[in-house]
Amino acid sequence: MEKRRSDPKLKIAIIHPDLGIGGAERLIVDAAVELAGHGHDVHVFTSYHDKTRCFEETVSGPFPVTVYGGFLPRHIFYRFHAVCAYLRCIFVALCVLFMWPSFDIILADQVSVVIPLMKLKRSTKIVFYCHFPDMLLAQHTTMLRRFYRKPIDMIEEATTGMADLILVNSKFTASTFATTFSHLHSRGIEPAILYPAVNVEQFDAPTAYKLNFLSINRFERKKNLQLAISAFALLHSFESNPPCTDLLEATLIVAGGFDKRLKENVEYLDELKRLAEIEGVSDRVKFVTSCSTEERNELLSKCLCVIYTPKDEHFGIVPLEAMAAQKPVIACNSGGPVETVINEVTGFLCDPSAVEFSKVMLTLINNPDLAVKMGKDARGHVMQKFSTKIFGDQLNYYVLDVYHRRIE
Repeated sequence: MEKRRSDPKLKIAIIHPDLGIGGAERLIVDAAVELAGHGHDVHVFTSYHDKTRCFEETVSGPFPVTVYGGFLPRHIFYRFHAVCAYLRCIFVALCVLFMWPSFDIILADQVSVVIPLMKLKRSTKIVFYCHFPDMLLAQHTTMLRRFYRKPIDMIEEATTGMADLILVNSKFTASTFATTFSHLHSRGIEPAILYPAVNVEQFDAPTAYKLNFLSINRFERKKNLQLAISAFALLHSFESNPPCTDLLEATLIVAGGFDKRLKENVEYLDELKRLAEIEGVSDRVKFVTSCSTEERNELLSKCLCVIYTPKDEHFGIVPLEAMAAQKPVIACNSGGPVETVINEVTGFLCDPSAVEFSKVMLTLINNPDLAVKMGKDARGHVMQKFSTKIFGDQLNYYVLDVYHRRIE
């Protein structure tokens, strides 16, 4: 998958809904950086980009970022998020279509409705990265919601199938794709797997292994952050052997993406703070919202291990970041982490219960040397299988393969 001398320099547009600081945004930024590094002319288009809350590469990276449709709403009275996302992305796509010359490749993700619009330029090939079927992330709890989502779900499957190449982030997502988009599967449309990656070099050697547990994730209920707090609170109910006299010094930091524009972020943070008070650990649990990359790396450097709480997460970039920073990971035994974390080697895969998580946390408290060894093994594991170079080479291979299909 190495770049060959005969490989052409392509004009590549990347369309992404909102350039925040989540895992999907991290992948898109890495894709832009790596494609630019392979000599391509890359331009990122989005409907929202806050330069005070974004990844640094979107401000000073090797590619420009252009915003269209920032004036369009994200919701209507906290409803119709999907419709608003569709309208914002359609607006971006129309701007790219009519205001810019043709691109060789369009890389889109999350919102597939832009694909048929981009296909209007027949010379352009479309690559769609499906992080996870959106219809599974949306709520279908009431008849009204199901009525509202039905046409959106149909549009998602139909437009996703129009892409020239579909990529997914894990084997777990690939299997979910097949069962969710059954009509596409019956037509023989199968996605290729492109694992997200981390830049291992950004993480220095750990400066300490304090009795601090670190949880990193967006403040969303589906991330199950309450599991980390409840497991931390349970630590003191176990009898350790030998007795751990330093257990009272143990702390938990809950850090992650926080957007005050999002009602759920605000509500969930308040819920977590109340939970810490109810569990009696509010004085030892610290909440850090929207920390910078440098702040995150510092938190990783000083923690004992990372607690990753989502169940059935389709991939999860945090375990890779933790392992690259030489820290073991405690994660749920489901979804993407099963493909990235080697149980009892680079971390622990547990049932999603506070008891099981807490038992493993206590194991690392009582065996700090084990945490050090696991961390070193974890970094080697990431360098071998999940580095940005491997990601970039594979993405470049896919992009060139799609392009050459166009000219054959």
